Amino acid sequence: MDNKEIIQLIANACDDKRAEDIVALDMQDVSLMTDYFLICHGSNERQVQAIARSIKDSMEEEDIIINRLEGYEQARWILVDLGDIVCHVFHKEERSYYNLERLWGDASKVELSVGQ
Repeated sequence: MDNKEIIQLIANACDDKRAEDIVALDMQDVSLMTDYFLICHGSNERQVQAIARSIKDSMEEEDIIINRLEGYEQARWILVDLGDIVCHVFHKEERSYYNLERLWGDASKVELSVGQ
């Protein structure tokens, strides 16, 4: 399974938990730390945790290893590190504050097929 297929799986897992404004960025030309970011948000802490848990469960079903999951307890910004793909699951307030899409504005968006 290639990275774009994995990103679509992650986006579907986020969409299943009603994540909002799901965006994938191709970071290959703008950053050395990862190839792709997937960014989304939930409206409260429980939803943010549910989204991150959904990502984790869908990756485990495909035998894809999660290197690290950080911020789960606070549920304000959960980072799910898959190596080539890093998922940022934000609480709505944190997402607008950190505004990663603007920070990494040079990265091109990856087309996703989810109900946005």
